[in-house]
Amino acid sequence: MSPPAPVLPVRFATARLRAEKLDDRHLPDLTALHLDEDASRFLGGVRAPEATRAYLDVSLAHWDRHGFGLYALMDETGAFAGRAGVRHVMVEETPELEIAYAFAQPFWGRGLASEIAEALTARALAALRPASLVGVVVIGNHASCRVLEKTGYSFERQVAFHDAPCRLYRIRPSA
Repeated sequence: MSPPAPVLPVRFATARLRAEKLDDRHLPDLTALHLDEDASRFLGGVRAPEATRAYLDVSLAHWDRHGFGLYALMDETGAFAGRAGVRHVMVEETPELEIAYAFAQPFWGRGLASEIAEALTARALAALRPASLVGVVVIGNHASCRVLEKTGYSFERQVAFHDAPCRLYRIRPSA
């Protein structure tokens, strides 16, 4: 059986970012992102290269199964800025559709997370038509909380996610 046609585009652009389906070409940059202690502080900690390879394999399988997933993000010069996307997750035994994003340190503080969060949220709500989208933020990641709040997500409750205390944010389609 062949994979489904992409439900979300495999490529799109925002004002300052180019997003393309995460694939094997991005493994070196993704590995570097996951090895950075500061960048990984709120992502479950530093991942060994083998763990990042497994992470990429799970992402590719998600695309194959659902027609959407994680993207590699490049800036105007073509430099790898980070990763972001929409994916199925389990939050305290409840299936959710999550928006996720992570940037390499040189790209922090420039509003890029808000830019990609807005673009992904709009695309996911329009194309996937979910009852809601969630953002899961590790306690202490105030910048990510602000990004979700600026994008229209509302804090719902504290949850445990991947064994970490987190804040769960949610957005529902407007009527």
